[in-house]
Amino acid sequence: MSKFLDRFRYFKQKGETFADGHGQLLETNRDWEDGYRQRWQHDKIVRSTHGVNCTGSCSWKIYVKNGLVTWETQQTDYPRTRPDMPNHEPRGCPRGASYSWYLYSANRLKYPLMRKRLMKMWREAKKLHRDPVEAWASIIEDADKAKSFKQARGRGGFVRSSWQEVNELIAASNVYTVKTYGPDRVAGFSPIPAMSMVSYASGARYLSLIGGTCLSFYDWYCDLPPASPQTWGEQTDVPESADWYNSSYIIAWGSNVPQTRTPDAHFFTEVRYKGTKTVAVTPDYAEIAKLCDLWLAPKQGTDAAMALAMGHVMLREFHLDNPRQYFTDYVRRYTDMPMLVMLEERDGYYAAGRMLRAADLVDSLGQENNPEWKTVAINSNGEMVAPNGSIGFRWGEKGKWNLEQRDGTTGAETELQLSLLGSQDEIADVGFPYFGGEGSEYFNHVALDNVLLHKLPAKRLQLADGSSALVTTVYDLTMANYGLERGLNDENCAASYDDTKAYTPAWAEQITGVPRAQIIRIAREFADNADKTHGRSMIIVGAGLNHWYHLDMNYRGLINMLVFCGCVGQSGGGWAHYVGQEKLRPQTGWQPLAFALDWQRPARHMNSTSYFYNHSSQWRYETVTAEELLSPMADKSRYSGHLIDFNVRAERMGWLPSAPQLGTNPLYIAREAEKAGMTPVDYTVKSLKEGSIRFAAEQPENDKNHPRNLFIWRSNLLGSSGKGHEYMLKYLLGTEHGIQGLDLGKQGGVKPEEVEWRDNGLDGKLDLVVTLDFRLSSTCLYSDIV
Repeated sequence: MSKFLDRFRYFKQKGETFADGHGQLLETNRDWEDGYRQRWQHDKIVRSTHGVNCTGSCSWKIYVKNGLVTWETQQTDYPRTRPDMPNHEPRGCPRGASYSWYLYSANRLKYPLMRKRLMKMWREAKKLHRDPVEAWASIIEDADKAKSFKQARGRGGFVRSSWQEVNELIAASNVYTVKTYGPDRVAGFSPIPAMSMVSYASGARYLSLIGGTCLSFYDWYCDLPPASPQTWGEQTDVPESADWYNSSYIIAWGSNVPQTRTPDAHFFTEVRYKGTKTVAVTPDYAEIAKLCDLWLAPKQGTDAAMALAMGHVMLREFHLDNPRQYFTDYVRRYTDMPMLVMLEERDGYYAAGRMLRAADLVDSLGQENNPEWKTVAINSNGEMVAPNGSIGFRWGEKGKWNLEQRDGTTGAETELQLSLLGSQDEIADVGFPYFGGEGSEYFNHVALDNVLLHKLPAKRLQLADGSSALVTTVYDLTMANYGLERGLNDENCAASYDDTKAYTPAWAEQITGVPRAQIIRIAREFADNADKTHGRSMIIVGAGLNHWYHLDMNYRGLINMLVFCGCVGQSGGGWAHYVGQEKLRPQTGWQPLAFALDWQRPARHMNSTSYFYNHSSQWRYETVTAEELLSPMADKSRYSGHLIDFNVRAERMGWLPSAPQLGTNPLYIAREAEKAGMTPVDYTVKSLKEGSIRFAAEQPENDKNHPRNLFIWRSNLLGSSGKGHEYMLKYLLGTEHGIQGLDLGKQGGVKPEEVEWRDNGLDGKLDLVVTLDFRLSSTCLYSDIV
């Protein structure tokens, strides 16, 4: 009988019963099972990972059928670790396990797309102009035509095109822009190379070959913690997650490990079986909290206050009251705490100035090579020395840049004095800025003087130029800054932890909402463990701390805790930042390829934060002034103007990159320099001094000084990461936007000093936006070609 008809008789079928009539045995069609089996059939298995800017980089088995990904499972052939360490596998997460659905979602792109209005104009222009560059010029130089397709951005209207057509239009646009305005008016944005090195290099090499600008990503995403280069001079060199297992005390501070670091989370849970104590610091009861022994919930944005209070406890109990030998030796050898700092005279008190250098002293302490880059300390015998390790030794004689405790001149062993207390020439009143006194509707505060005076031991030295200087050590400055009384009758130092002087647990309790007893307990346990294990206390840090204004204060508070306890650089200790594990293994060979260094150097790079702040005209609406951000001890007369002014000054002095750089086409500069019989550098310097050439950043609303073509790949720049999205829509894209505020001209705010103000800002600065993606993201919707 037909199986088709059997389906209509399914509930009328009778068969042999069993279990007292509760069960029935039927013979039915099971062809439906073939569909299920076919769903999981595959031709081959391919090893791959997910290039999605994730530090996991997990290895996956990708099952492929007829060239399509059907499903994926985790690889189980990672190299085994040592016997006392858990293996890395299984590595993966639910996002990775469902990535094939992401690939073949309804947003998947299969063909190049072009905005319909632009395509129509392009094809009509091609009929009138044989040269594609002239065809593009006829469109973009016609204000009405350009405005027409720019206003359509973000409103759909895409039609299918061909690779030949889009490539021709893109090439024509780039040639026109380079010839008319300059190659630095062409820019590209793509995030972290390590997630897919070939993909990043393909676009970066193209831009570099034509002289275009490669935009940064680490600062733009606010992934780069500035506290790291501020402290160590490097980005984020952190241990791999397996090192968590070597720790015996872990604080997960603002890091929701199970959710955001899923492939590594097993190390966190496994280390608890060894007896490692874990503490979660998150304002909400996140997934990490349930995996920890203790959960601290400070109010959002107050992490620095809690870190300062913990540092106060660590210094009091483990450096002053009961000094631990390991901690003392560590800070003496590996930190700048023994180094001398010059004190500057202020109105009735002193302030910490710059480091004392070997070059400041008679005969430069015998240092002939880079003495101005070598710091100075006092040895245990009272003599001044320039110890190994400062930056001056890096570019000095071979083999001398190390951390051996030796005099850089004689090579004799040293034991540097941490403090001048007991050998001081005088006690100086030194001022420290206090930033926590201003009231806010969002944060509690403890009202104290804006400048807190502390008493410090100091020595007076005779300098090479015949003048004298008062100096103290970084260690003494640190003790005073944390409010620790050392028998100097310092009124601004706390008598106990219950005192609400700056940076005590009681002070932090009022700001963070965390009970002082918990702050004291965690600080003690963390430091005591570090002392007994020689630094195996760790802080896993998450993005929750980094995505704040003044984010460096959050991180430096934690870094200080780790330094006080000798944890940095020790296995199982230090800080485990949430990025920094992905490495460009073949970086030395990859860089010339990616940035066309085999063709010309240097490549053009630009920090995206300054770039978009300027060219999306967000500065036109900026009401925050420099005076609001300055230290109460700063000379406010030196910091006048608008925030954009400081970017311009930094670019002019070479402290920041600048793109577009000059208010004229750099190709013209080379041509004019040749006519004048000068090198391009000499000609440019001469023209800048004369004022015939200006920096582009000084006239951002000049139609010749803004970016023209923007390429985006491996990123949803105008969607998930577009800070100031509405300003980008108006000023970069020239389409419908949501700006509700008034610019400085209409609201009467402080206008820039270095930047030329024009009452009407330029809309739609970008002539062409091209996005390369496998799905129709938000950025694609605002692009001209996808």
